[in-house]
Amino acid sequence: MLDRVKLTLGRLGHNFIDGVWRVGAMTRFFVQVIAASGTSARRFRLVMREVYFTGVLSLIIIVVSGLFVGMVLGLQGFQTLQRYGAQESIGVLVALSLVRELGPVVAALLFASRAGSAITAEIGLMKATEQLTAMDMMAVSPMSRVIAPRFWAGVISMPVLAAIFSAMGIFGGYLVGVVLIGVDNGAFWSQMQAAVDFRYDVLNGVVKSFVFGIAVTVIATFEGFDAPPTAEGVSGATTRTVVSSALTILALDLVLTAFMLRGDA
Repeated sequence: MLDRVKLTLGRLGHNFIDGVWRVGAMTRFFVQVIAASGTSARRFRLVMREVYFTGVLSLIIIVVSGLFVGMVLGLQGFQTLQRYGAQESIGVLVALSLVRELGPVVAALLFASRAGSAITAEIGLMKATEQLTAMDMMAVSPMSRVIAPRFWAGVISMPVLAAIFSAMGIFGGYLVGVVLIGVDNGAFWSQMQAAVDFRYDVLNGVVKSFVFGIAVTVIATFEGFDAPPTAEGVSGATTRTVVSSALTILALDLVLTAFMLRGDA
C-alpha cells in the first residue's frame, strides 16, 4: 500500500515538473518566434500562403457552425424571452451572446481543431522526415521559414474567422426569429443596434479572438516543433494541441472576461 502511494505521488510530481517545463519551453519558443518574425515581414508572401491554409480553408466549418449556433440561440432565446413578453429582444440576446462570448470562443475551438491540428501535424511530419534538419544544414532558419509564417497567419486569421462566425450567427438568429417565427424585422435590428456597444462588446470580442489566435498558434507550432520524429510522436503532438488549446482557450476566456467586466464597472 505504501509503495503504491509513493508511486502515485511520484507520477504526480513527474507530471507537475513536466508541465512546468513545457510552459517554460513554450514561453522561450514564443520569444524565439517573435525574434524571427522580421524575416517573415520581409517575405510576406509566405505568411499569406499560410493565411490561405489556416484561414480560408477553415471558412466552411466556421460559416456553417456559426449559422447553426445562431439558429439554436434564436430558438432557445425566443422560448425564454416569450415568458416575459420580451420576444422582440431576441436580436439583442443573439448578438450579445455571439459578439461577447460564443463567437470568439467557439471559433477558436474550431480553429484549434481544424487549423491547429493541421499545423502541428505538418511541422511534426517535417521534423520526422528531417526537413527541418536539412534547412539547418543549408543555413536556413526553420524559425523564420517555417514557424513564424504559420504563427502570424494564425494571429491574422483568428479575429477574421471569429467576426465571420458572429456575423453568420446573427444571420442565423435573424432567419429563425424574423423569417421563421415572425418577430418584427425593425425591432430585431433596431434593438440590436441600440444594445450592442462597439467598445465594450465588439472590441472586447476582437481582443479575445486575437489572444486566442496567439495562444492556439503558439501551442500548435510548439507541439509540432517539439514532437518526437515518429508516427506515434506526431500523433500524440496533434492530440496534445487540440486538448491543450481547448483548455487554454476556456481558461483565457475566464481571465479576459473577468478583466473586461471589471473595466466596464
